[in-house]
Amino acid sequence: MESKDMEITLTINGGQVTARVDPGLSLLAFLREHLDLKGTREGCGKGDCGNCTVLLDGQPALSCILFAFQASGRSVTTIEGVSEKERLAVIQECFIEKGAIQCGFCTPAMILSGKALLESNPRPSREEIREAISGVLCRCTGYKKIIDAIEETSLRQGGG
Repeated sequence: MESKDMEITLTINGGQVTARVDPGLSLLAFLREHLDLKGTREGCGKGDCGNCTVLLDGQPALSCILFAFQASGRSVTTIEGVSEKERLAVIQECFIEKGAIQCGFCTPAMILSGKALLESNPRPSREEIREAISGVLCRCTGYKKIIDAIEETSLRQGGG
């Protein structure tokens, strides 16, 4: 019986990856199980909670409802690709300083959503920040500290 696997090539956190995958494999499963990138989390598994958010060509995308093959030829950034060499990125430092990490389950998705926002809009209002993170559910907070952290990142990066 012939294998149905397909070859994909994509850029993950700045490095090119080529692999053979089952056409039904989600991008989330590919990242976690094939590449051992465990920072991307599965919450609901059906695209409702946003905890599996990665950046696909710089835009937030739900990796649990995307097939790995749909990312072929594209660029994917996970939380592991946010830090700058061995140093935390400014947005990561701000999340820690503002106490926006709580249990940490939604933190990667929140950071990636905030990063995408700040790259397209370096001076967002608090309402624009709320809108940008609205696709990611956090069960620990009222989102204030998360919004504060993204706002602080904007200020430190010269946006405010």
